[in-house]
Amino acid sequence: MQYMIQLNVPATQWESMMSSYSEDDMKAMFAHMGALNDDLSSAGELVEARGLGGPALTKTVRAGDDGRPLVSDGPDKQDRILAGYWVVDVKSEDRALQIAARASACPGPGGMPTNEPVEVHAVPDGPPEA
Repeated sequence: MQYMIQLNVPATQWESMMSSYSEDDMKAMFAHMGALNDDLSSAGELVEARGLGGPALTKTVRAGDDGRPLVSDGPDKQDRILAGYWVVDVKSEDRALQIAARASACPGPGGMPTNEPVEVHAVPDGPPEA
């Protein structure tokens, strides 16, 4: 079964959060996420993973009455923004939850685990049922 594991952070705090990381903190964060990705890849569970840019690199799009895209800068909602994700193919939901907990334990400023909330979404096979 495939799952999308999403790491979301407060959009309004993105810049202050990123600036609170020292160079060593950033290296620790990237090492943690790199090790997670390597382990998932070695286990044959990783489908895709990406870290994403912050609100400054986000656009929100709606269809206008004429069907053309209406584009605004930034996320639609400022409370949380998708910072990164993994798509994994694992044998059980429990395994997906274990991966999410490991992602949540990523070290933050000062090396302490951030324990940010991580969402786990099942990716159903085929079209949704009516």
